[in-house]
Amino acid sequence: MQCLFAGPSGYGRSAVVATIDSTVTSASGRGAVLTVRAVAAGALLVFMLQGAAAAEDFGVWLNGLRSEALGRGIRAATLDEALKGLQPIPRVIELDRSQPEFTMTYQQYLDRVIPQQRIDRARQELAANRELLKRVSQRFGIPANFIVALWGVESNFGTRMGDFSVVASLATLAHDGRRGAFFRKELLDALHILDERHIAPSLMLGSWAGAMGQNQFMPSSFRAFAVDFDGDGRRDIWTDRADVFASIANYLAKSGWRADIGWGRSVRLPAGFDKNLANGERRMKLSEWNNLGVRASTGETLPADDIRAAMVMPDETGGPAFLVYSNYDVILKWNRSTYFATAVGLLADQIGG
Repeated sequence: MQCLFAGPSGYGRSAVVATIDSTVTSASGRGAVLTVRAVAAGALLVFMLQGAAAAEDFGVWLNGLRSEALGRGIRAATLDEALKGLQPIPRVIELDRSQPEFTMTYQQYLDRVIPQQRIDRARQELAANRELLKRVSQRFGIPANFIVALWGVESNFGTRMGDFSVVASLATLAHDGRRGAFFRKELLDALHILDERHIAPSLMLGSWAGAMGQNQFMPSSFRAFAVDFDGDGRRDIWTDRADVFASIANYLAKSGWRADIGWGRSVRLPAGFDKNLANGERRMKLSEWNNLGVRASTGETLPADDIRAAMVMPDETGGPAFLVYSNYDVILKWNRSTYFATAVGLLADQIGG
């Protein structure tokens, strides 16, 4: 999903880092707060001193990693190529630890993530790739508009994938130790991907946090969900749209997507509505929500069916409200942010079929 870490799997997806265009933001929990902190000169100096000290034993650490990778069956030739001349990247630590703090409202987030320009481009991409998307949708049971929506939000249709060496970034973060175990595992997964020859080390580029390709998968998500849809022997999420689309669809399908329902709907709330019900957890039939006075965004009554839905309000204290179905929870597995999940649903709705 992922950068959003933006890509799927993130740091376990409970803390999410997302790439919105070229701006790195963070969102946690239900997504109400997106934070980016400015680097203070004193903090930067401390970082540089710590980095200099840590660099002294990076070679020792790298030798240990190499031994572990060999023990996991990764070929020595792969490690020679991937690890040759590898050094920590100070900018990666800087981005991980320090980023201008501000609060982004839900509407500001939507304005940045799904502006009209992106909606227009998404519709064009759906039309241009219709036959391929149709084949992917038929195989995995995922609507084409959701595939395109995730593709658009994650990498702006493959135009913003990041230009950091994934191996070097992950090695930097794993050696740093703050979340060393997580990033070490991701680094070993990245080395497995290289060993399977899906991509060359010099071309394995992504975000500063290691999310890769047009769908911004972390290496662990790549290994679990990436698909060689065109049968060329490589799972190429960097340049092959067939593999990109199929990998997105496979992620959603394996995460429990239901083909018989959508993601949710925008709703109107009656005066005096108990907003404690909008906690994203209480699930009731649409008919039960209707009995509480909740209406479709058009003002019409909700369908009288048995679909169970929870209510979410991304701004929590006010603003838009949505009734969301189980497919919304699938999108949350990609990125655990209410802002993100509702934005993907809204963009998919705008794209249409």
